[in-house]
Amino acid sequence: MKEDKIVRDESNLVLHDQDKNKKALLVSAYHGADQKTVCEEHLSELELLIDTFGMQTARKIPCVLRRYDASTFLTKGKLEEVLTIAKELKVDAVVFDDEISPGQQRNLQEVFSIPVMDRTEVILGVFAQRAQTKEAKLQVELAKVKYEAPRLKNLWTHLSRQSGTSGGGGGGGGGGYLKGEGEKQIEIDRRILKRKIELLQKEIDEVRANRETLRLARVKSEIPVFAIVGYTNAGKSTLLNALTNAGVFVEDKLFATLDTTTRKFTLKNHQDILLVDTVGFIRKLPHLLVAAFKSTLEEAVEADILLHLVDVSHPMAEEQAATTHEVLKELGAGKKPIITVLNKIDACTNPLMIQKIRMTYPKNIQISALKGQGLDELQDVIIQELSKQRKLADFRIPQSDYAAVSEIIRLGHIIKQEYEENDVVLKVDVPNVLAAKFARYLEKGDGVEETGDS
Repeated sequence: MKEDKIVRDESNLVLHDQDKNKKALLVSAYHGADQKTVCEEHLSELELLIDTFGMQTARKIPCVLRRYDASTFLTKGKLEEVLTIAKELKVDAVVFDDEISPGQQRNLQEVFSIPVMDRTEVILGVFAQRAQTKEAKLQVELAKVKYEAPRLKNLWTHLSRQSGTSGGGGGGGGGGYLKGEGEKQIEIDRRILKRKIELLQKEIDEVRANRETLRLARVKSEIPVFAIVGYTNAGKSTLLNALTNAGVFVEDKLFATLDTTTRKFTLKNHQDILLVDTVGFIRKLPHLLVAAFKSTLEEAVEADILLHLVDVSHPMAEEQAATTHEVLKELGAGKKPIITVLNKIDACTNPLMIQKIRMTYPKNIQISALKGQGLDELQDVIIQELSKQRKLADFRIPQSDYAAVSEIIRLGHIIKQEYEENDVVLKVDVPNVLAAKFARYLEKGDGVEETGDS
């Protein structure tokens, strides 16, 4: 899809794809001395993002602020300090870990005279580089266009001011109806953006329809679906490869996987399940991306059970686990059954971290996907969790509703089947959802037993 390119400003300060291996100055703000360590960890994560993006980190600056400046984010003193460092190091860009407004971004670029980016823009850039499938590329492009939209404001005010004396023409020239060049340009850009958003959304809807067809096929197969979720770089693709030999691309960088991969896996009790590798979550995941990747992330929502991978070797493992749960709630998957998988146990040097996470998330298992440790135990937990998704139920169904009988026979494990007058009487091991669907036919007084441990 070809569209007219939108210019962000007259200085052409935006970093483009060809600007690789340039130096960036990373900045993050915090309040109070007790937050400095956390701020430094956040800067380390930003450094990984910058590395994945293709730039080098010149220096990381944690800035303690009592207040934020509405126009430049940083207060005057801190801004001068950062500007001095930027000039000394001759950096090519300044990157803020915090989200800065379009107005702040423009003002900062005027101060630094080099590109100024925020965390959201870096993540969008990384996603744009790493998207492989048509759907992922479309979703990233949609997020980028929506990110640019509010940044059109005031980009053409310099032209509008110039045209105010030459193009306004109120008298006999008849040019009073003409608008300033800046006003015309921003309206053109807005139309381009609006049209581009509409076209992208249309294409995404078409791809989503195909994905829905595939998902319905999976549902009809009645194979339980496990979505592997977790913070970016937690080892999700490594786990999928370890269990299924899927051959999924693995790299020690953030967002190595942006496209979902589904593989069938046969448990040691001979039951088949589907494992879905999903895009990694991250702190301050831009809402634009949550919205744009909704169809991809819906794999987590539609799954029967979630395998939440946590990198326990990471110093911010607790925060990363909490972030994943927050995103799951935002997607509507917060109440799904979750098995917490403590990964990279072989690399963890802080036993206290393991204890804290196990106390916070009691249903857990410790593994090393890379070394193959604990994978048998993980299967045991999966089998146990699957057993909780089924019930032993007694049904009495009128023969006139034989469609219900057929569905229960097809999806359940029949223990006993009898005919009494005009009814079919069944004792059957069925999935919980099926028992709930036909609850009107459950035998009174017999109740419903769970076949697994509760």
